[in-house]
Amino acid sequence: MKVRKIMSSDVAACYPDTSLAAAAGLMWQYDCGVIPVIDRNQKVVGVITDRDICMAAAMTNRFASQIAVGEVMSGEVFACSPDDEIGQALATMQRRQVLRLPVVNQDGALQGILSMNDIVLRAEEGRGSKSDGISYAEVINTRKVIGEPRDSASSEGFSMSRAMRP
Repeated sequence: MKVRKIMSSDVAACYPDTSLAAAAGLMWQYDCGVIPVIDRNQKVVGVITDRDICMAAAMTNRFASQIAVGEVMSGEVFACSPDDEIGQALATMQRRQVLRLPVVNQDGALQGILSMNDIVLRAEEGRGSKSDGISYAEVINTRKVIGEPRDSASSEGFSMSRAMRP
């Protein structure tokens, strides 16, 4: 099954100069925990998570309305294409230990987002049985890998060094 079949295409996005307070408002409005960060050409340049927002606000002694997304976003983008197979997206999620992937076209422009939840909702139970090409076993294995402790030097999102910048 292709990513385009189950990705969410109505997604919120923000710019690096958006405040964390505004990004949090978008997360509330769109009922999501991550927002792709785009440039003026709609190209994905990073992501911001609800955890990034909370940690930045707690650790910098500044109001969320005074902190720009660009100060704390993860600038390393792990993404997939609408034409990728779900198995490819699961492999990327495992390798990068992320629950969500921005979906981008060949120019890097935002097309949507694929979440582990989107995939879980399409998985089917059974011994080796597959519905739309996604088995429970594949999903559970991916979630287990994502949940493993990762090397702190390679973790995505908020970091103390970025948060402490003036």
